[in-house]
Amino acid sequence: MTDRVARVSVSPAFAPLEINGLQLRNRIFMPAHTTNFGAEHLPSARHVAYHRERAAGGVALIIFEAIRVMENTLGRPQGVCGYTPESIPAFRAVADAVHEGGAAFIAQICHMGRQIDGEYERTVSWGASPIRWSLGAYPPRQMNRQDMQQVIDAHLRTAENMLEAGADGIELHWGHGHLLQQFLSPLSNKREDEYGGSTENRLRFPLELAMRLREALGPDVCLGVRISAEEYHDDGLTLAESSRIIELAVPQVQLDFIHVSHSAYHMSRSLGTQMADMAVDPAPFRMLPGRIRQAAAGSAKPVAILTVCKYRTLEDAEQMLESGGADMIGLARAHVAEPALVAKWQSGRADEVQPCIGCNQGCAQNLERNIALTCLVNPRAGREAVWPRADLSRAETPRSVLVVGGGPAGLEAAATAAARGHRVSLWERSDALGGRLALAAGLRLREDFGLWLHFARRRLDRLGVDVRLGCASTVEMIAAAKPDQVIVATGARPLAYRLPDGTEALTLDEGACLNAAGLSVAVYDETGDWGALGLVEHLAATGARVTLLSPAAGALWRTTIYSTTTTFARWRERGIRIRPLRRPLGLVDQRLCLEDTSCGEEEWLDGIDRLIAVIPPQSENPLEAGLSRAGIAFRLAGDCVAPRNALEAVFEGHRSGRLA
Repeated sequence: MTDRVARVSVSPAFAPLEINGLQLRNRIFMPAHTTNFGAEHLPSARHVAYHRERAAGGVALIIFEAIRVMENTLGRPQGVCGYTPESIPAFRAVADAVHEGGAAFIAQICHMGRQIDGEYERTVSWGASPIRWSLGAYPPRQMNRQDMQQVIDAHLRTAENMLEAGADGIELHWGHGHLLQQFLSPLSNKREDEYGGSTENRLRFPLELAMRLREALGPDVCLGVRISAEEYHDDGLTLAESSRIIELAVPQVQLDFIHVSHSAYHMSRSLGTQMADMAVDPAPFRMLPGRIRQAAAGSAKPVAILTVCKYRTLEDAEQMLESGGADMIGLARAHVAEPALVAKWQSGRADEVQPCIGCNQGCAQNLERNIALTCLVNPRAGREAVWPRADLSRAETPRSVLVVGGGPAGLEAAATAAARGHRVSLWERSDALGGRLALAAGLRLREDFGLWLHFARRRLDRLGVDVRLGCASTVEMIAAAKPDQVIVATGARPLAYRLPDGTEALTLDEGACLNAAGLSVAVYDETGDWGALGLVEHLAATGARVTLLSPAAGALWRTTIYSTTTTFARWRERGIRIRPLRRPLGLVDQRLCLEDTSCGEEEWLDGIDRLIAVIPPQSENPLEAGLSRAGIAFRLAGDCVAPRNALEAVFEGHRSGRLA
């Protein structure tokens, strides 16, 4: 055993744990997270393959994503329910797969309340009070006692079904702004009856439901709650009040674990903290579980404390466990990125862990769009059954593969082809790998892109890929190398934006390299994408005064509210202005002429030192025609096919590497 493996073996993260008779092999769990893999409101084969691989990867406990308890909380076809008889065999398949991998399986049961608009099922949203969660939502129906009884009965029925399906326990959702938190929080509960007002009154319905559930399940079934300890809203739950809620609850109902989370589905900064992206400091979240542990001290039986959010490394987990703040550490996005996370940690291969970078592009963004979860750094996420691990699906006949271009698509293509056993060379014309993603990694608050680039470069070394930098490929050079397969991943180049008065704006790439401290900069964005978000963040962080201009009625429309709600909160603090429905016409003597795109009128913005235009780049593919004429087999991947973003580039690189 190496020294590194020996040190890892004594890590507190790998100590076993028992929760009310449930034996867990270590202290790492995968929290419930929406995948959008559901089919006709039931778990699918995609769920089975996804959870099987992560259980086999060493995690101790998997908590299945929010299982809807009633029709009026389904929300969309992918929303998975547990109240029908048909759900039992479907969930049994998932539970069996998890158990086969050596992990425990807990079912999270939930009514989402006002978050579900009911348009798909043509139902009415329910809530504690008729207060909508966003400007785009209708106010819910304020629930009466009969409605509450239906919700209790629905939770009991769902819990019974899940136990019959093989679940090892139940997690009752008291958090994230769903129905029960809508009763707990003063932000969403304005009732004047016995279910509103004081903390005790707002707790009444969630506590009654938990007590009825415990009574029905008996004392030996593992039961816990997930709670948002801090809502991160001026009028919402605070850590002090959430602690009081737990103090009141634990003497009255046997809770075997408390899963400490935070935030609420509220269209404010609160929502963006739930899946905090790479720009959000995780430090404030680390103080939450310890306070809840103190509040649970009045329980007659031990209560395990689970914690979640932006834990990504073994060191993160160890620090929390050693502090005594929590008993188990939850890693959701980190397991999306790396299914074998725990196994690699335990075997001393942390340098082979594919890192979550907190970009929110494949997980949270797809969640918002109601499409299946994936991952920028792990294109296999959600495709485990059709795309087995590359090193386990070796090519029958190894061939020579040449990858042209060392951006994200080329890096992924080369690594995937090499993992399948091919002899791979990668030619990059510049003196460094990474392409425009390396530029993004140099931006303030976007540095975590560099985590994946560092991993990707090490992976090429580990797989023996022959990397040649400063190699400007030509058709003649490729023909002379005589590869069996060529993958072209030459990316895209930025285009200059010329204003009607002849002024030429700086490109995104030029803006990223600009020394903007003390300058007043206008950023004109026609993409609504992550590049503009990152550039504005960077300029403001380096001391520029920034105004974001958009010809559309909004900003950053191709990103996700799971990031923009925290982004806009930061921008407000920094004085960043957003001017929608504006197009620049000319910049003269620090006066920027703007067109109001709604009516065509002109106006002036004074004191502007620089104008940067973020527009779609142009695909750069000088080799395609020549390779075709020469009869050389090739595939295209990434922005050289059509300009998009890193999520698509890495996906296409992976697919090309599999097809090589």
